[in-house]
Amino acid sequence: MGDLTKHKSDSHAIAQRPDGFFEVSFHAMGTHCILLYDCDNERLANEVALEAVNWVRFFERRYSRFLKDSFVSTVNSLAGVEPVALEEEDRRLLGLCQSLNFITKGLFDPTTLPLSILWDFKRKSPEVPSESKIKEAMKRVGWNRVVLNPDEVFLPHSGMGLDFGGFGKEYAVDRVIEIINSFGVGNAMVNLGGDIHTLGRPKDAANWIIGIENPKEPGRPSFALELSGMAVATSGTYARFFEKEQKRYSHLIDHRTGYPVSSNVFSASVVSSTCLEAGALATCSLLCDRKEGLGLIENYFGAEGCLRTDQSLYWSKGFDQFICKNQ
Repeated sequence: MGDLTKHKSDSHAIAQRPDGFFEVSFHAMGTHCILLYDCDNERLANEVALEAVNWVRFFERRYSRFLKDSFVSTVNSLAGVEPVALEEEDRRLLGLCQSLNFITKGLFDPTTLPLSILWDFKRKSPEVPSESKIKEAMKRVGWNRVVLNPDEVFLPHSGMGLDFGGFGKEYAVDRVIEIINSFGVGNAMVNLGGDIHTLGRPKDAANWIIGIENPKEPGRPSFALELSGMAVATSGTYARFFEKEQKRYSHLIDHRTGYPVSSNVFSASVVSSTCLEAGALATCSLLCDRKEGLGLIENYFGAEGCLRTDQSLYWSKGFDQFICKNQ
């Protein structure tokens, strides 16, 4: 890599690149994470790295449903029993959930855990649940059932559950870019497993160049975007699925039907001012047909997106402004 400076701790590695930018790498939330930022000196660069990585560790501990002592697990275990007190980060995150659920007319919904558990795509040999079990699970799904006030949150029915797995990483991307910027850093890129937020520009270009993977050729971009001060997230149904009786079931479940999505759109990439918005719109667009999904993105102020089918790419009216012309 030709690094000028290297430092490694138990939680992350940091190196200064030839262009002067510092690169921090670590593993969190089940994925590889990269932070790139321009810094005046090594001491400040290390402070930025420590603050950012520590916050991601905090976020994972507090909001993973797989950790029994997390906030999410506590809320879920007390469903139908009693409310759980909120801290400031909880209020911010749940408030954004409320807003996105309203804006997407219910397509964005963090309460789909009963359906995720029922379908269980992590199982070695997934099965298609019976219709009666799906209907029973759907009775415990719906953000409108959540009781939320400034001090506490309550899931009123036993068996309800919150799951931030579908958007938590995108939220974390936005918070990390905020943390980096709070140190006076004006040029940065945060990449948590492909969910990206940019700030300013790299040393050798006017914008950050972000490749969008071709699902048919994993690891190879089909095109690239030029971004500055914007975020991008991609959601797809092509990577995780199972087949039963010659029918394909993707991991993305439509909570309105209780079944995996059946649209011919299998990938969506969205550019927006926040990574959370981009990720939510990308995922929600896959719950719709192509025309409705594209309309959802176009109707969201400041967002542009691209949908992919087997036959073609379809993008919103302003998406081409971000496409890199010099590939």
